[in-house]
Amino acid sequence: MLPPILSADLCSLLGSVDRYAMSVMWELDKSSYEVKRVWYGRTIIRSSYKLFYEAAQALLDGDWSVVEQIPELAGLGGETRQEKLDQLVWAIGSLADIARHLRAKRDRGGALELEGVEVRVQLDAQKNIAALVPRQPLEVHETVAECMILANHWVAKKIWERFPHQALLRHHPQPRQEFFTELVECAKAKGFTIDTRSNKSLADSLDRAVDPADPLVNKLLRFMATQAMSNALYFSTGAYPEEEYYHYGLALERYTHFTSPIRRYADIVVHRLLMAAILRDKGAELRETPASNKELEELAQHINSKNKAAQHAQKQSTELFQCMYFKDKDPVTDERCIADAVIYSIRANGLLVFVPRYGIKGAVYLKNKEGLVVCVNPDGSCEWKPGTLKRFQDRISSTTADGSETFPLFQHITVRISVQASRSHSESIRMEIISNKPHKASDPQLHCDTPHPARADLVREVIRSAEEAQQAEEQASRAALAGENQEYCQTQGKSLYSLLEEIRELALLDISAASLTP
Repeated sequence: MLPPILSADLCSLLGSVDRYAMSVMWELDKSSYEVKRVWYGRTIIRSSYKLFYEAAQALLDGDWSVVEQIPELAGLGGETRQEKLDQLVWAIGSLADIARHLRAKRDRGGALELEGVEVRVQLDAQKNIAALVPRQPLEVHETVAECMILANHWVAKKIWERFPHQALLRHHPQPRQEFFTELVECAKAKGFTIDTRSNKSLADSLDRAVDPADPLVNKLLRFMATQAMSNALYFSTGAYPEEEYYHYGLALERYTHFTSPIRRYADIVVHRLLMAAILRDKGAELRETPASNKELEELAQHINSKNKAAQHAQKQSTELFQCMYFKDKDPVTDERCIADAVIYSIRANGLLVFVPRYGIKGAVYLKNKEGLVVCVNPDGSCEWKPGTLKRFQDRISSTTADGSETFPLFQHITVRISVQASRSHSESIRMEIISNKPHKASDPQLHCDTPHPARADLVREVIRSAEEAQQAEEQASRAALAGENQEYCQTQGKSLYSLLEEIRELALLDISAASLTP
């Protein structure tokens, strides 16, 4: 991240303040939102409002209680304030509608909606950690993200067209099929079928894998799909064939990072390439020659390495704050240390669980160091007793002299969270099972809220409308062809040419690869 004087001020869009920028502007079709024309260049932007996400979401939902929290509106009164508010609400609604159509178009191409856990740390007045809160996604988050994806995509196309062998792009390789084994088996345990042959079939399968009684099932399946993914990487276009430029997760042929130059060096490199491309379009002389393919590929590898290190640091930072939160709490008496957890994976000596309240994922052992296993009492409470464990694909059984207890995938259990100290390693979160039943906190606010449902539902509605329009167009086309067939006595059904094309495509199929798919 650049120093605060740049990242938080000079390079940040502030309300009613001029800021230099590199912009991508599109002219869209009024009804279909298809891109008709695109422009790239230097601009000066004066932002009318500086909105935080929650305020924008509230206005999108028709909640006017946040108006007083918007500085540009708070000082206005009467008709002027209402007129400004109406314009702002219209602008946010229009942008959200465009983003839904953009997302729907990518969804039809196979874009994946994956899941990750992002935990926010809330501090009190004394700067102590007051709470760990999993970030709740809002539609406006997706709106901004979709516009950024569009800009990144079009900039990638531009710099690749001008510098086909020395453009910095970002690709996401298709995952290997064996990485999906756990996901497929876990989904099968709930009666769902996951098709991993392509990103489109995977996305459709995940959309159908919904348990109305437990929304966390779909969330966990998407977690597993995320873990099966290959890492997205920067690369120089001269170092890879064009068929490897594809971004599997976003379902885009060309993609790069352009929109965040204050926190990513790759974006600065892309800005320089874009400026060079614009100058070439104008026939102007370049001040500096763009990096060669060899130099750019070495830089891309360096950025990939640093990006991986940053992700590792972020993970360790989250774990550190989690330990700091629980360190001063008594796990026996403090209710905040007792939480509901969902089983998402089976291991030889225990379970992997997800705690939605805190966004924690970790191990719960069913066998301790003394060789004792968990025994479940009639009231659901657990204690250690001599016995054995037997692991299956979708469950694990604990057997003692008092009987046997099975823990299947996606079962809710109650865990106690504490901090485990170590002489040679950093402190870590420790979880132990205390009941085989779900935990219900006395304070309903302690439960993790469900994600905002509006965006996904609206995107599906847009997709359905587009598919219906496409079907209507195909029916009209078939009707016209039928008329021509009757008038000119043309052969109905598939022509000899189309049949030969199908045979040719079948001959090109990789049978060995096809046999690996479930």
